[in-house]
Amino acid sequence: MSRPRALVLPTLPESALARLSEVAEPAAVPERPSFGFTDEQLADLVVETGATVLVTDGDQVRASVLELPLDVVAVMGPPTCVDLALAAARGVRVLHARHRDPEAVAELTLALMFAVSRHVVTADREVRKGEAHKVPPAQRHRGRRLTGRTLGIVGLGSVGRAMRWRCEGLGMRVIVCDPYVPEATHTLPALLAESDVVSLHVPLTAETRGMFGYAEFGAMRTGAIYLNTSRGALHDLTALVDAVRRGQVGGAGLDHFEGEWLDPSHPLIGLPNVVLTPRLGEATGESREELAEALVADIARLLRGEDPAYAHNLITPVAETA
Repeated sequence: MSRPRALVLPTLPESALARLSEVAEPAAVPERPSFGFTDEQLADLVVETGATVLVTDGDQVRASVLELPLDVVAVMGPPTCVDLALAAARGVRVLHARHRDPEAVAELTLALMFAVSRHVVTADREVRKGEAHKVPPAQRHRGRRLTGRTLGIVGLGSVGRAMRWRCEGLGMRVIVCDPYVPEATHTLPALLAESDVVSLHVPLTAETRGMFGYAEFGAMRTGAIYLNTSRGALHDLTALVDAVRRGQVGGAGLDHFEGEWLDPSHPLIGLPNVVLTPRLGEATGESREELAEALVADIARLLRGEDPAYAHNLITPVAETA
């Protein structure tokens, strides 16, 4: 019996690709567009290659693709580009590793916290331009010591817990708001009133979408730092810009934007006390290898007629774990 064809769009670690090759025949992939294939482009590619197994990351998997005879769609990362309801209706199995790499995300959150609090990005740019000593740097870039400060964690999931012990190790007082965790004893208003740094680690759901707006930023301690390494849709970006400009929020570190892209003309770009990264939370070699291995193992299980172990067949949209 011939093996199914697998169309693998993202670059997989060699070990994962070798394991996939044991159960499916990888198809040749043309040069990938910067923002991935559109639904129509990908449908043409699936037909051309005869693939029934699709591994994707950020490519559009909509009606044109899902009307084709696919056995499985495996997604590296959150399946935001897949029409999950349509896939379920057409019987296409969708896999993705739902659990984030909490250690990697927490490490990036720490990096953003330090970068904002100590003006690292602005100072680096000045050094490169030879402008660092026009005014004594210690005066112009006077930061804040984090030891002894209060960190407010909103959402005590795996990332929130990884962030908590790290910041306690730095000598910070850590308080937590999470209505679903008994050990989190602060309400959101109480947390905002006490925190020098607010770090957001909640899943994106109908309940949490836009949970930080004018009222929440206005309730933060004057000059407090805001961090969001979860999802851009959790806050109102216009309200954040306003709060930073007024000095109500002393700085921000963001690792995600709605649509996976921030317009270069957006007013957020011009704020020197805001540090922006393009979804780097899980951008480590270890994270990528673990995710790829989990997906390939589940593809193999499904092709053998077994149930997946580490990924899930999404019948309806599922909130992303934070």
